[in-house]
Amino acid sequence: MAAKRPVALIIMDGWGIREMTHGNAVAQANTPNFDRWLHSGERSILDASGEAVGLPANQMGNSEVGHLNLGAGRIVYQDISRINRAIADGSFAQNEVLVRCLEQVKNSPHRLHLVGLLGTGGVHSHSRHLYALLAAAKAHNVSPILQLLTDGRDTPPNSAQGFLQDLQARLQNDLPGRIASVSGRYYAMDRDKRWLRVQKAYDVMVHRQGRTAPSAMEAIQQAYAAGETDEFITPTVVGDPNANDLKIQPGDYVLCFNFRADRMRQLVRMLANLDMGDFHLDNPVTDLHILTMTEYESALPVEVIFGQNIVKNPLAQVLSDAGLRQFHAAETEKYAHVTYFFNGGEEKQFDGEERLLVPSPKVATYDLQPEMSARELADKLVARIEQGDDDFILVNFANPDMVGHTGSLEAAIKAVEATDECAAKVVAAVNK
Repeated sequence: MAAKRPVALIIMDGWGIREMTHGNAVAQANTPNFDRWLHSGERSILDASGEAVGLPANQMGNSEVGHLNLGAGRIVYQDISRINRAIADGSFAQNEVLVRCLEQVKNSPHRLHLVGLLGTGGVHSHSRHLYALLAAAKAHNVSPILQLLTDGRDTPPNSAQGFLQDLQARLQNDLPGRIASVSGRYYAMDRDKRWLRVQKAYDVMVHRQGRTAPSAMEAIQQAYAAGETDEFITPTVVGDPNANDLKIQPGDYVLCFNFRADRMRQLVRMLANLDMGDFHLDNPVTDLHILTMTEYESALPVEVIFGQNIVKNPLAQVLSDAGLRQFHAAETEKYAHVTYFFNGGEEKQFDGEERLLVPSPKVATYDLQPEMSARELADKLVARIEQGDDDFILVNFANPDMVGHTGSLEAAIKAVEATDECAAKVVAAVNK
């Protein structure tokens, strides 16, 4: 029997409450444990989107936002809202870091590359921010090179053509810029150290090597013809592969305009040729001037346009200051969420905080293994609880979110059922 019963915060990521059953994996799954908790009378239902979590009205929530707000214990106004306000009040175009970059590009032989996710998903980026960057570039007589990433995960799976049409119309009418490459986020925005995926996107941007297409629209159409949706578009060189002026070359400026950090860190590390463990580039580009829309990681050698929004006294710090012991656990896909995001954007561990990382399975997409690593995570957490050392336990079960994103309802149902089973193991251990 455990020496103490900790307070446990069990996050079933991507699990929502909705009456409509069509396409609803949670409603269709067999979840006896959750059903019992839901109808116990001891529950509250929280809003996890829009202004309730510091996002613009009607903007869907996401894992990063949810964990920031949970860890802060109050509304944290998100980067998308900060950037939108800056665009609206005109301060965006006057941002000191951005203006300095544009002036340096204008007065040098080097080029500015804008790298980021095209579309209005609002989870990692927003086209509104790209257009604001292009307008600022125009004011400084700079014509950027666009290295575009396609979504299909936080937007409909075949929506890239519409977003591209809007961009092309603006480029033809009043904004500067040329499109050099198109890459699905599956490649460019990996966060699980699958470096070979990221390299495919890197190679089309830096070496102009890979699949080719005469235009960005044809790159997307070519991918659709091959059965690829937006998320999985094979990185594609747009135009002449020998057009050196479209490559990211030594001395160039690279501005990554995604505002969410977790899925851009690896690409930035590769562009900066930083340590990637056992993975090494054969012919890395050097001497880049890299900027990021927000702070992706404090140790990155980059300039940041919108500095970190400091969260004071997150729960983890309050527990630490009180001399209490806490344990944060997740598999790889959500490890940053139970550490960096939950702790208010603080990368270091607080005193009395310990962590557990269980590797996510190495599969192409998680519908192939919908249980992911939930059972291993639950078993290790139960063993930890039985030691009786902790006052607070935080765990994230990633399955509903990560498998739900694949679009496979059958797999998502299995993911929900695995999460119900594993969450119940943790509850039983706490209540023992």
